[in-house]
Amino acid sequence: MSFSTAGGGPSAPQMNVTPLIDVLLVLLIIFMLVVIQRSKRLRGPDSAGTESQGPFHPAAETTIIIQVRDRKSADHPDVKINNETVAWNDLRQRLVDIFAIRVERIAFVKADDDIDFERVADVIDTAHNAGVDRLGLLHDEAAAVHHRDH
Repeated sequence: MSFSTAGGGPSAPQMNVTPLIDVLLVLLIIFMLVVIQRSKRLRGPDSAGTESQGPFHPAAETTIIIQVRDRKSADHPDVKINNETVAWNDLRQRLVDIFAIRVERIAFVKADDDIDFERVADVIDTAHNAGVDRLGLLHDEAAAVHHRDH
């Protein structure tokens, strides 16, 4: 009794890759879910998702704009954070409160044209001391167009 093999020699062992492909697909799905969760955390909740923050934290606004307006008679300018008037002495603590629940510590400073830059520098310094990592300066588009046309 003899056996015939088509190749003439013993057959080489072959690896079954089906379980490896299953493992690869499961890992791919896990990585995708992690990336989605991380991006949601960086973006913050959308307007309908305020319940995830609980009852004690208001929804974080996407952009923080610190407006500086000149008061001629006072030592410090009027300051608003997203249209909320803030006393100069409370500015640092208010910024600390705002950025305590935010992942991105970015704010923008917008000042009147006639305000001294020293006042803007004071606001920038206060914001940095409150934990704001990056600050940008904004200008009024309507005023820029007006100055360019004249």
